[in-house]
Amino acid sequence: MARLESRLAALVVGTVMSTAVHALPVTLTKLTGVTGGVPAATAVYRAELGAIGIMEILSLSIRDVSGGFGGAAGQFSGFDLDAAILSNVFCASAACAAGLSGLPVFDYLPSGTIFNAGAQRPPFDAKLFGSDASGTEVDDIVATLGIFDGNATTVIPGADGFISLGDFGQVIFNLVSPVSSAGLFLYIGEVGDNGEVAGSAIDVSDRAATIPEPSALALVAMALSCCSWMRLRSQARGGRRDRNRRNTAPAMCMDPATVLNPRPILSTTRFEYRATSKE
Repeated sequence: MARLESRLAALVVGTVMSTAVHALPVTLTKLTGVTGGVPAATAVYRAELGAIGIMEILSLSIRDVSGGFGGAAGQFSGFDLDAAILSNVFCASAACAAGLSGLPVFDYLPSGTIFNAGAQRPPFDAKLFGSDASGTEVDDIVATLGIFDGNATTVIPGADGFISLGDFGQVIFNLVSPVSSAGLFLYIGEVGDNGEVAGSAIDVSDRAATIPEPSALALVAMALSCCSWMRLRSQARGGRRDRNRRNTAPAMCMDPATVLNPRPILSTTRFEYRATSKE
């Protein structure tokens, strides 16, 4: 099942990046300490973008590729993003990164972000945490993605300051203007410091996000949700079975018509840089 999920995730990447002509890895380095709100447990990671071979950056994407492992469930499924900023200042600690103002090139409002909600792990909620009422946009009042201020808790009220991407979910930032990659650093925050960043990928592009054909992406999203549900059901069969729930599949797994309309996703025409974590 894990192998199938990995292949489906690769299909998503292939669909999104089908026009890219070359790719290079970007290493994420974990900074010392943690930061955030109350409680403070945001781990901060740094990526050096100055040597990636692209002169200017116009958009970037953060995707969850964890395959349903790690982190919480329901509305808190997937990678929990506290903040994403760009800066020309080198930081070695989470406290240093939290003190940066960042370059004024992000538009953290729905007008500058694109949210592709991933799948939830049971029990299912109406939407992912940090998304708006429709579950299709970033709620910039809750998810303050320009500040490392996430409250590392799943208790409501209490949780605040971040967005959960869901399994294989994605958030894209179209920058307000191109920014030179020379001496540039990307800092991202993972709420909870539970290792989810190891299951994420960063794509950096010199082009703005575009809208792909939706049909294939909708089918892949449905397949990923089904795989996640079937894997969890298989694990549950190792213990006591609940006859009332063992055959209850998520709605989108039962009926393709219930799959959410896919949102625009990042399509790079020339470059893709995937980040891998390194502590």
